[in-house]
Amino acid sequence: MRVYVPLTLPGLAEAHKAGELGPGPLTAYAVTPGLREWYISDDIEELEYAALSRAAAASLRLVAGDPLAARRRVVVALDVPDRAVSADPDASLDPASVGEVRVAGPVPLAKAAAVHADADDATADVSAAADALGAADQGDEDAQFTVDGAEDHELLWFGVQEIPALLG
Repeated sequence: MRVYVPLTLPGLAEAHKAGELGPGPLTAYAVTPGLREWYISDDIEELEYAALSRAAAASLRLVAGDPLAARRRVVVALDVPDRAVSADPDASLDPASVGEVRVAGPVPLAKAAAVHADADDATADVSAAADALGAADQGDEDAQFTVDGAEDHELLWFGVQEIPALLG
C-alpha cells in the first residue's frame, strides 16, 4: 500500500540521519474507503493525488507548529505492506481526517518511493498559510484564502537519493 507521511524538513533530516521514519505509529494518508467516498472518483491516480494533498495539508500543520522549521511542506511516499497499515473507520466521518491511516512501526527510508516538497518559491505562501491556520480553523474566510494559497503550489518530486541535496 502506498502511504504519504507528512513531515517538515527537520523531520526529514532526522529520518535521513536515522535511516528510517519512526518510531511508530506514524500518521500517514492513503487511499482509504473514506477517501474514495469523499473524493468521488475511481481513478487511482486522482485518488493517490488526493491522499498526497491531504498529507501536504498535514505537513503545513507541522510547519505551523514548528517556528524553526523551514517554510516548506514535505511528504514522503512509502510502500508498506497492507498489514502494517490501519485506518479508523470513524475517521471518514471527520472531514479533517479523511484518508488518515496509522503505520504500525518504523519504516526504513530505503522503502520510500519518493519525497515531495515545496519549491523555494513557495516559502512565502507556505509561511503565510502556516501563520493563518489558526484563524482559518476558526472560520475566517480571508485566512482560509491564505491557506488555500499554499495549496496552489504543487509539491515537487525528489528521488530518495536526492534527500541530501534537498536538505541542503
